[in-house]
Amino acid sequence: MPRASSKPPASPATAAPAENGAAAADKGSSIESIAQDIATAIVEKRLPPGTWLREEALGRVYSVSRTKVRAALLMLSKDKLIEMIPDKGAFVSQPTVQEAREVFAVRRILESEVVRLFIAQARPRDYQVLEQHVKFERAALRQSPAMGTVREKVLGDFHVALAEATGNHTLTELVRELVARSSLIAMLYHSSNDPHCSSDEHSDFLRICRKGDVQGAVACMTDHLERIEASLELGTDKPDRQLDLVKALLA
Repeated sequence: MPRASSKPPASPATAAPAENGAAAADKGSSIESIAQDIATAIVEKRLPPGTWLREEALGRVYSVSRTKVRAALLMLSKDKLIEMIPDKGAFVSQPTVQEAREVFAVRRILESEVVRLFIAQARPRDYQVLEQHVKFERAALRQSPAMGTVREKVLGDFHVALAEATGNHTLTELVRELVARSSLIAMLYHSSNDPHCSSDEHSDFLRICRKGDVQGAVACMTDHLERIEASLELGTDKPDRQLDLVKALLA
């Protein structure tokens, strides 16, 4: 598996002073906030697949000990966003073509159930929240090219918000994880998905839901996810991109 850097991990003797200093100043970010910040950087494509997440660099960014950094990385590994390799370190995951297809297959199953639950119990306020989200998507798409890094996240957040409206917390967490993994897959396999098309499909989907057409809404969501999967260049060689970890996180 290609990695973003071939630089070996720091030796214990080299890393110890930095770790001790960070521990003494362990007043910054919590484990949860560090994990969330790294996850956001991955979803926003600032940390591409294969990036080596060096503990000492992360400790400097967040002014915490490497113990906290490891705990945050472990949280991310449970969500499949990063891979922990013994004696090498943590790397942003590089899902295979098979994993990519499996993620979208599971999303179609789960999100079909999300749609059914949503229509069965959605309140006017739930529709208002989601329609407002579509407006936010379109506003983001009108922004400058600098907003391009967040478009995927904004579009993915629609699916998470839809799951949240069902009130099923377990289902919501599963959708959240799969959406994040989908963003990683889209980055790795050069998605050609038109974000404007996705936003339009979100709007069309809500109109069908308002009619109470369960079968039509499920079909709309399924078609939407199938189109996104079809936009991926599955089977192509995966890139081995280089970047400055600290700059990526502080961007």
